[in-house]
Amino acid sequence: MSTPLLALLDGSIVDVAHPIVRADDLGVVRGDGVFDATLVRRDADGTAHVRDRRAHLDRLERSAAILQLPAPDRAGYERAIDALVATWDFSAAPEALIRLVLTRGPESGGTPTAFALMAPLGASAAREREQGVSVTLLGRGHDGDEVAAMPWLLPGAKSLSYSINMAAKRHAVAHGFDDVVFVSPAGALLEGPTSTLVVDRGGQLQTPRQDGILASITLEHLMREAPAAGIVVSFASLTPDDLRSSDGAWLLSSGRLLARVTSVDGQPLPSSPLDETVRRLLDV
Repeated sequence: MSTPLLALLDGSIVDVAHPIVRADDLGVVRGDGVFDATLVRRDADGTAHVRDRRAHLDRLERSAAILQLPAPDRAGYERAIDALVATWDFSAAPEALIRLVLTRGPESGGTPTAFALMAPLGASAAREREQGVSVTLLGRGHDGDEVAAMPWLLPGAKSLSYSINMAAKRHAVAHGFDDVVFVSPAGALLEGPTSTLVVDRGGQLQTPRQDGILASITLEHLMREAPAAGIVVSFASLTPDDLRSSDGAWLLSSGRLLARVTSVDGQPLPSSPLDETVRRLLDV
């Protein structure tokens, strides 16, 4: 397996063990920063493909604006991505994830910290893509429209403050599940800690309304490609019963791409008749 690679925005490759973040960096001590991540694959002709590259850079810019961070050096991130892809050993790891990171920098002030990190796609992500995931429903504490009206809760930002998300996934695993779908106090389905929910209801694909939810680039990809296959993908207010009675469901994310939901709190869920089509549309 390939060793992770670290690139600075000038396009230089740095030893991943070499310190580039100060101990008082606000990204470290307070999680004050943003990131984005995208999948990189080598195509059949040997060309490396960075999936939805422009869209991920756009989302990084939106996240930075929400946190009132300086605008990311887009050209610098482009250089870093190119350097990582050019250096990566795709024969050892055909799929990898590039994380673009931007923090507010040292607490005393100064230049923001910015870098890109490339690492092999985790074995669990590849396995769940093929075998699916069991999910549990967990409360999130706020309704989506409430979060959208509270900018201090950073709705729509992909921030470094991921402790709650990771705690939810650990809770799920400790209770025998693979992943989580959050539910609002009003009983509406929201999103997963690192994914977006899509449900098949009678051949119509529906996904929770994105009030207070991070916009999913993988979902955008699906919505862009679906009409050509005669599939409708729409936003809807969904409840746990809608999920349990559905014809199938998936969790979408930038690295894993797609994972079929096999059960909800122990209740088996069927495989959607559209599963193969959705996989093709997402190039899984």
